[in-house]
Amino acid sequence: MKKQQLLAVAILAAVVAWMALPHNAETVNLASLQTPTRVVVLPEGLAESESPGVVTVRAERISPQSYTEKIRVRGQTQAFRHVEIRAEEAGRVIGEPVARGARVQKGDLLCEIAIDNRQVNLDESLSRREQAQFEYAAALDLQEKGLQSDVIVAQLKAALESSKASVARAELALAKTKIVAPFDGVVETRIIEVGDLLNIGTVCASVLDDSPMLLVGLVPEQEVGALSVGAQVSGRLLSGEFVEGTVSYLARAADAISRSYRIEIEVHPQYQNLREGITVELQVNANNINAYRIPSSALTLDDTGAIGIKTLDRNNTVQFYNIQIVGDETNQLDPGIWVTGMQGDITLVTLGQEIVFPGQIVEVNFDWDQ
Repeated sequence: MKKQQLLAVAILAAVVAWMALPHNAETVNLASLQTPTRVVVLPEGLAESESPGVVTVRAERISPQSYTEKIRVRGQTQAFRHVEIRAEEAGRVIGEPVARGARVQKGDLLCEIAIDNRQVNLDESLSRREQAQFEYAAALDLQEKGLQSDVIVAQLKAALESSKASVARAELALAKTKIVAPFDGVVETRIIEVGDLLNIGTVCASVLDDSPMLLVGLVPEQEVGALSVGAQVSGRLLSGEFVEGTVSYLARAADAISRSYRIEIEVHPQYQNLREGITVELQVNANNINAYRIPSSALTLDDTGAIGIKTLDRNNTVQFYNIQIVGDETNQLDPGIWVTGMQGDITLVTLGQEIVFPGQIVEVNFDWDQ
C-alpha cells in the first residue's frame, strides 16, 4: 500500500474515533432536553416565575358582550339636490346675475329678463277681460227679462273665460321674467351675463342644496340584507374629518353592472360646510350579536393555517377555536378586535399561545370563580 493511502486511512480512523467519543457540551444539552419544563398559566398582572425550568403563559377571563356589526362601505359626499335653473321665457338678460358661490334662499332673484311687450300684453288682456265682464253681466240681465237667448249668453260667458285665461297667461309670462331660486342653497354655476339673450330652456344658474349633505355608496348584495333605513352611520372623509348620519334610503333594485345596492345617508345637521364629491369610508351599523373583544396579538394559526385562538378549559387543558373576526377598534390606547366562534365565558391565552398546543395540560394559577 502506498504511503498516501496509509495516511488517508489513518486520518479517517482518527475522525471516526473522535466522533464516537462523548462530549461534555452535548451531554449537558441532552440532559437539559430531558429535564421536564413546567408550563404555568398566570393572569395578567402577576409576576413571572424566576425559575429556569418554568415557562410562563398569560391568560385572561373574557365574557361575551353585545356588539353591533358594522358593514364598511366606500362612497362619497353628495348634495341633497343639485338643480339647473332654466329660462321659461325668451329675452335679454338685464341686471347682474347672482355670483357663483353666493348662498341664496328660496325665492331670491337669480336672473332677470327684460319685460319688453309683456306688460303691454297684460294691460290689453285686463281691458278685454273687463269688457267681457260687462257684456256678460248685461246679457244675464236681459236674459232674466226674456230679451236675450241662451246661446248669446253662453257665447259671452265663453268670451269672458277666454279673456280671464289670456290675463293669466300674460301674468305668468311677466312673472317668468324673474328667475328665482326654488330652494335654499348655494349658486354653484352662473352660465350667463348681462346682455345675453336667453332662449326657452337656457340655463341661468345651478343651485346646490347642501342642507343636509348626503353620503352615498354601494353595498354588496351579500351584505345588504343586514342593513335597514334608520341605521346609524359613522364616516371618515378623505380629509380626515369624521361625520355621522342616518341611513335615509336603501335601494330595492341592484345596479345592473356591479350588482350592488345604492345607500344614502343623511348627515346630521351639526356637520356643516361639507363639499360634494369627497371620498368617504362609511361604517354602517347592522345586526346586534354576542361577540368577544380580544387583543389582536392573541390570534394564532392551527396546523392547517386556519386562524383562531387558544383557551383553557376547567381541566386546565389547552383548546383551539376557529374564530371569525367581525370587527375591530382602532383606538390606539386600547386596540382590539371582535370575534365570534365560542360560547359562554372563556379563558383566553393572551401571551405564549405559540408555546402550548391543543390537548396539553398545564398548571394554572387562576381563580375560576373570578
